[in-house]
This record gives sequence, C-alpha cells and structure tokens, in this order.
Amino acid sequence: MALDQSFVGRTYPPTDPYEVGREKIREFAEAVGDTNPAYTDPEAAKALGYPDVIAPPTFVFSITFKAAGQVVRDPQLGLDYSRVVHGDQKFAYRRPVRAGDRLTVTSTIEGIKSLAGNDILDIRGEVHDEAGEHVVTAWTKLVARAAEEG
Repeated sequence: MALDQSFVGRTYPPTDPYEVGREKIREFAEAVGDTNPAYTDPEAAKALGYPDVIAPPTFVFSITFKAAGQVVRDPQLGLDYSRVVHGDQKFAYRRPVRAGDRLTVTSTIEGIKSLAGNDILDIRGEVHDEAGEHVVTAWTKLVARAAEEG
C-alpha cells in the first residue's frame, strides 16, 4: 500500500539536544579513515579558526538518521521499516559541527512517491545548535521495497 501523500510537509518536534564530544568525533574520523588533524587535534582546529575540533562532514548522519526515526516510527504514516533501504544522503553546511555543540534536529517529510511498487520517502533534517543557529541541513532518501508477491 502506497504511503499517504498528505504527509508531505509534516514536521516533527525537535529532538533532545545531542552533545558532540571530542572522543565521538575522533572515533568517527578513525572509523571512516579520515586523518585530518582538525578532527583530533584542538590546536590544529584552532589554527584553522575553530574553537575546538570539528567533525568530518558525514558525522552528522548519525544524529539526523536517528531523528528521522520519528518519521519512520509514525504509525499513521504506515511505513514498513523491515522493507526499507537507505537510498541517498546529502548535506548542506552553514558551518562545521564542533566538539561542544549541543545539536537538535527537526525532521520534515519533503516528498513521498511510488515507483515500481516501491515507496520513496524524502526526509529533510534541519540541525541547529543550542543558540538556535542553523548548522546543517541533511536530506535522507529511504526506499521501502515493494512486497514480494506470492
């Protein structure tokens, strides 16, 4: 059954703040194999004009994808998450994520379409710091595969 088009434009409440820590940034940079010293060395980050270490660009995915869970778990939407695969991801930054940031994410359904029996769900996550400054926008595309017949 196709997802309800009337959900396009629905915005979910902001998440609780997520505090970005130096160690989480270091672990993430190590996991993705990025050796940029601005991710692990506060002095290297300061030399680039940042108050503390910054996170690799894809770090924010872990925060925004978790926030998109509000959409995925919305029982009224009717998404069968057992059939979902991650289709695409993109980011538009105002500034890098920094150690010490306390970030919230507000998720909005930007689009719903059906293609060859698959439901495609586009979710926009707006990330703000505790001062209300916009940090980054993340777009996530989820594809709910069509149920197999028979």
